Amino acid sequence: MLTRYAYHNAALRCVTYSLHMLKRPSPLSYQAVSSIHSLEKRTANVPNILKTNSVSHFGSRPFSLSISRLSSVVQFKLADIGEGIREVEVKEWYVNVGDQVKQFDKICEVQSDKANVTITSRYDGTIAKLHYNVNDTAKVGEPLVDIRVEHGVDVPATKTAPVVAQESVATQIEDKSPLSNILATPAVRRMAKDLQISLSDVQGSGKDGRILKEDLLNHKSSASKPPSPSKASPPSPAIVKQAPAPKPRPTTATVADRSEPIKGIRKAMVKTMTQANAVPHFTYCDEYDLSQLVKLRKQLKKQNKDIKMSYLPFIIKACSHALTNYPILNAHVDAKCETITYKGSHNIGIAMDTKDGLLVPNIKNVQQLTISQIASELSRLQQLGKAGKLSTDDLTGGTFSLSNIGAIGGTYAVPVLLLPEVAIGALGKIVRRLVPDEEEDGDSSSSSSDEEYCSYSIRSMMSVSWSADHRVIDGATMARFSNELKYLLENPLQLLINQ
Repeated sequence: MLTRYAYHNAALRCVTYSLHMLKRPSPLSYQAVSSIHSLEKRTANVPNILKTNSVSHFGSRPFSLSISRLSSVVQFKLADIGEGIREVEVKEWYVNVGDQVKQFDKICEVQSDKANVTITSRYDGTIAKLHYNVNDTAKVGEPLVDIRVEHGVDVPATKTAPVVAQESVATQIEDKSPLSNILATPAVRRMAKDLQISLSDVQGSGKDGRILKEDLLNHKSSASKPPSPSKASPPSPAIVKQAPAPKPRPTTATVADRSEPIKGIRKAMVKTMTQANAVPHFTYCDEYDLSQLVKLRKQLKKQNKDIKMSYLPFIIKACSHALTNYPILNAHVDAKCETITYKGSHNIGIAMDTKDGLLVPNIKNVQQLTISQIASELSRLQQLGKAGKLSTDDLTGGTFSLSNIGAIGGTYAVPVLLLPEVAIGALGKIVRRLVPDEEEDGDSSSSSSDEEYCSYSIRSMMSVSWSADHRVIDGATMARFSNELKYLLENPLQLLINQ
């Protein structure tokens, strides 16, 4: 069928060419017209692709061009990155319009409400258009960039966009802002935009001339300083001194309000904390004497000066030991609180204060790790958290959480649950203070209250606050768990023996 249509199409072009070559009408021309009408009827059902893909030229041999042979622009759409995420925030572009990319080259970095993800290219070609700016919100399934693919690349029809003139790409390359060559992080660029400072006016003090936040603040302060007044010449004796004019009332500069949308990780916090606030909590507080743990840590540091271990790995391991006897605290409940799932692995999460907001990565299978292995994994998560590179696997699958608020300050807190978990603890600051010594059995009955003298010792005390889901956890269970954890931390040699 395709060959017959091509034959009729070629015949139609030849007859049309003959009519253009005739100087005046003749009987042959009328026959040609009738032939044209008959051919038009016979080719009326020819698919449009056969007509649009053919180009006729009079006075030369007719030929056809296929669209697949031309360069085409592909709309590279943001794919689904899992976990039910429907939108992300563009944090950094690794390419600009006109850059050459190959398959698996980095295009940009996006941030969801769970983790940062690097998007890579699926094609070889040239960047034709960026659909979003830094800090814009991109939706899953929508175009992210346009890529002009190279000749001969097989592109699915659903991702092919109309051919764009080459001059448009050249224009976009020329229109690139010179600010794109300035080394600065997205946070610094956003700060410069808020302060209304042009980055081209700031001298960077970082590596390779990178502009830092301190450079913006120094530039702002230097620009706001009034020019130093020139020394006035002494008044002439002939001039009569006048009374000083009243000083003008100082004017206070008003600082304008600033609004910004809540997005990214902070938007996820709004959703998570709102859901958690609907769950009935109760909080249980206690104090642990960590004097023996402090001595043990000092001894370990003396034996190995290269070791960098905080108290947190000991506390995490002790929590895992206690959770073995209280598995209901290492569990998940469903949204309707109809089913409770006891988790086999102790994936203990640690709340971290990052530049993007609160994140809770977790250490997997703590029950199988030693204290030194826990310290190494904790250090890895902390470094990734500071760099904003925590993966989705690091942030999901937690079964029990701790918040080390004492590293910043404070003693007691009321932690909020991280659903679907059922328990969370807040660790206060370790404080050295006077504590009454415990009485030995029988001393209180044998001695008179008038003759008793209470002795005190300086102890390293840490306050702990526990919050639990009161729908499935009662106060007695939480108190017993806390007592067992208290015993392990006040006798840390038990941890070293049983790890």
